[in-house]
Amino acid sequence: MSDCLFCRIAAGSIPSNLVYQDDQIVAFEDINPQAPVHVLVIPRRHIPSVADFTGADANLLGQMVDACVKIARQKGVAESGYRIVTNTGPHAGQSVFHVHFHVLGGRHLAWPPG
Repeated sequence: MSDCLFCRIAAGSIPSNLVYQDDQIVAFEDINPQAPVHVLVIPRRHIPSVADFTGADANLLGQMVDACVKIARQKGVAESGYRIVTNTGPHAGQSVFHVHFHVLGGRHLAWPPG
């Protein structure tokens, strides 16, 4: 999708600080970090939100979670703890409508959020 910010990042037409990529997934530093570690994990294929995943996307969803775990290890927060978050829809705070997981860590994360 040519007007989607994250599709353009995945295609390499918008620069980002990449931390992980493979044939299905791209992960990059958030430009407005909410924790010392704040990485966004996206599929290369445009999917608007988690609500748009289907059973056919089970493998992709697993690959995204696997990438989150690899990033937590790479960033040194796997032992102390980290959070994987996705926002679905405007009331949940989704501002870019291309499904993405936030990997957050490096500080105590309070509960409940927001």
